[in-house]
Amino acid sequence: MDERKLGKTGRNVSAVGFGAWQIGAAWGDVSEEDALSALRTSVESGVSFIDTADVYGDGRSERLVGQILKEYPHLTVATKMGRRAPQEPGNYNPENLRSWNDDSRSNLGVDTIDLVQLHCPPDAVYASDAVFDDLDAMVSEGRIRSYGVSVETCAQALAAIERPGVASVQIILNAFRHKPLEEVLPAAREAGVGVIARVPLASGLLSGRYTAQTSFGDDDHRNFNRAGDAFDVGETFSGVDFATGLAAVERIREAVPDGMTMAQFALRWILDQPGVSTVIPGARNAEQARGNAAAAFLAPLPPEVHSTVREVYDELVRPQVHHRW
Repeated sequence: MDERKLGKTGRNVSAVGFGAWQIGAAWGDVSEEDALSALRTSVESGVSFIDTADVYGDGRSERLVGQILKEYPHLTVATKMGRRAPQEPGNYNPENLRSWNDDSRSNLGVDTIDLVQLHCPPDAVYASDAVFDDLDAMVSEGRIRSYGVSVETCAQALAAIERPGVASVQIILNAFRHKPLEEVLPAAREAGVGVIARVPLASGLLSGRYTAQTSFGDDDHRNFNRAGDAFDVGETFSGVDFATGLAAVERIREAVPDGMTMAQFALRWILDQPGVSTVIPGARNAEQARGNAAAAFLAPLPPEVHSTVREVYDELVRPQVHHRW
């Protein structure tokens, strides 16, 4: 698989990684057997980067990733911290940061974590020299090798990129989220900061498998967070109204080249964007994992196809999301 430099981490990682939220919680039930099978299949298909977080299933995702890391020690693993406490700037203090880091290192079974990201912190955290000085100290202490920030908005990404120690930013980027292309990706390239593209399938909408009759379980964020009741609504269907998303998918589907699934098309669209280090789709099973990894081996999409995606975005999606994130 194509490998790309992950910003200031100094590491090369697979163009397609593995997003491990789905095997933790909030996506319906995923058995441990299926989760481990998805992880192993991804690695055997060329994936070398896994992204998780301490709150995905209260550590379940990290522990599953830790099992795989023992089997495949060459992997680069990133986790996130900061959502275990109320989102108040004062909670991003030295004691909490180290406590969260201790838990993650225990879950992953490592002394030093390759990349730790602040998990969509409040705006005030980006302006706090003390927080970033403390992250630098954690690198010096050998707790983490590099640090980055997972963000909700483009403004937050730009603020993080300005921090000299930030190795990477993680941001929602997909065919329903074009705003990062305007300033974030160019700024990251200029600063040598990696870009991790998350929510690449817009919570599954861009897989092309959903219809107006599709329903989701009570424990699935695509049910309980449609209005942003649990966390930022932009994390669910990328903030796009479900009916609008379905209509946009049908328009985009017409442009998908032969021999490519809709999901692979969506991943390939992201990989074609200059400055993307890796894209991190989730997978519930081995079949999905294998299909995701295959997207990295597909040819770039023709310019006219990119134009079609842009037209659909401008007409249907832009009015709902572009000004918000």
